[in-house]
Formats: sequence, C-alpha cells, structure tokens
Amino acid sequence: MSRATDLLPSWRPGATREAVLAFLDSASGIPQQDRLACFDNDGTLWCERPHYVQFDFLLNALTTRVGAEPELQERPEFAALLAGDSTAMKKLGLPRIALALTGLFHGIPPEEFSSRVREFMATAVHPTLHRPLHTAVYQPMLELIGELRRLDFTVTVVTGGGTEFVRAISRDLYGVPPEAVVGTLIEYDFETGATGPALRRSTRLLGSANEGAAKVVNIQTQLGRRPVFAAGNTSGDREMLEWADAVKGPSLALLIDHDDSDREFRYQGSAETFAETEPITEVGHRLGWTVVSIADDWEAVFTTNDRWVDKGGQVR
Repeated sequence: MSRATDLLPSWRPGATREAVLAFLDSASGIPQQDRLACFDNDGTLWCERPHYVQFDFLLNALTTRVGAEPELQERPEFAALLAGDSTAMKKLGLPRIALALTGLFHGIPPEEFSSRVREFMATAVHPTLHRPLHTAVYQPMLELIGELRRLDFTVTVVTGGGTEFVRAISRDLYGVPPEAVVGTLIEYDFETGATGPALRRSTRLLGSANEGAAKVVNIQTQLGRRPVFAAGNTSGDREMLEWADAVKGPSLALLIDHDDSDREFRYQGSAETFAETEPITEVGHRLGWTVVSIADDWEAVFTTNDRWVDKGGQVR
C-alpha cells in the first residue's frame, strides 16, 4: 500500500493531510525525549456538542440524586438545569453551576468517582447522534494518535474538563494512561481513621480552570516537558498551540474547525472562562497553524469501534 493510503486513511488527500504527514516524517529529527504531543479533549478528540460529555454525566447524576432527594430540585442551580432554562443558567453563571454539580460527589473516594464515570459511559447515548457516547470519538484523531505513538511520542490529554473524569476513561478511549491527563483539578481531603487512610473529594478547585495560559503552566508543572505537537479547537487552546508551535525544530499546531453540520456540528470554538478578541480559526490561519476542516479534510468523522470495557473488565 502506498504512503498516500497507508497512513491516516480517514484523512482526505490535500494540504492539511500533507502537513500532518510532513510533521510525522520529521519526527526522526526530534530527540526522543522531546517527542511530546498534547491533545485537547472536548471538540478535539471527541464530540462536545450539544453538551460537553462531562455535563451529561453530571446532569445524569443530578437526575438520579433528585429521585432520592426531591428537595434538591429547589436549589436555583439545579432547578435551572433540570428545566433546561438557558436564561437562568446564563444568569447564574457556569462557575456557580459547576460548583453545585461538583458538590454531588463531595466526600466520595477517587475510585468510586471513577467507577461512576465508567458506569455512565458504558451505557450513555449521544442525545442527537444516537450512538453510544464512547463512540463519539473522532476516528482521524485516533489514527493520528496511533502514528504518533508508533514514532515513540508520549501522547497526553490536556483538557479544560475535570481531570478525574477524563482519567477514568482516557485509557479505554485513547490509550492514554491516567497520569498523562492534565485537566481542571478538584482538591482531595486526606483522612486517617479506624479503617486506615482515605482520600475524599472536596468541592474546591486546585488552582484555576485548565484553560488558556493555565494549560501551558500545567503542562510544565505536571508533565515537565514542552510539547512539539499540540491540537485544540478553541481559544482556550491558543496558548498551548502557540507554545508548541514556537519550539526550535519540527513542530505542529493543529486546530480543528467544526464546519460540518451534516456529519457533526457547525460552530466556532470558543473559550468558557474568558472572552476572546478574535475567532480562533482566524488566529490559526494568521499564525500559520494547520487548520483542519472537518467537512473537507476528514473522510470519516466518528470511530466505528463499539468496544467498551466496563469496570469489571468485561467488553461491552
């Protein structure tokens, strides 16, 4: 099979695919210890519309909890969520709503939280694509991860989402171990009791949300290396892409443009915690990044792999 069809089969021929292949070809010139790739998650590795997957998980947990504790639905944040009242949610603000939802898991150990995430992902269905949520992963990006790994890159996920949420599923979805996930952190409380030491989730953020410049800082503090490859889709990924693109030697900044309303969604990626002054796709073209058009550059969008390993090790 020729190079044109052997690598990245879900990527259509064209300038974008050639730019990615050129970077892969250049990998031999990058010292192995410097081969670090950082991928954003939501909207870069899997579908983030009409809701973030983590939001669907939290909303599912809220609905279950309200069934046992009906009085919770009187809380303004939860009332707005359960009613789907976007006006009320906007007025309350994302930080306040996120904090309220985080409180649903206050006091549980990390292992229990991970189990709940995996149980949700094993059965959840995308609300509009009508496919298992764990298959709403982008096949072209899985192919790219595979090629990077073949070239001895360390592949990591650097997300604005909750670290523990993504860690619970990163190995099954992307082959990325939990320690290679950098995200928004919740603090834990350490306890020592009659049954021994324990960790319990709090409702406190450790630092700030992992978006914008925080991604670069957290890459350094948690991974200790500078990426030569970064992929993202919003202004919240801009600094990470700039950081990777500015290294001396081969590098690639890859920006995903969601412009396919037929197979996925059409929208302009935007940050959640700050207002941008320039659309990220304009930034990408201006700075010479490789901008991926889902409509034009991807032959297939979603993975066809329907395998999922539940917490008991059974393939579903």
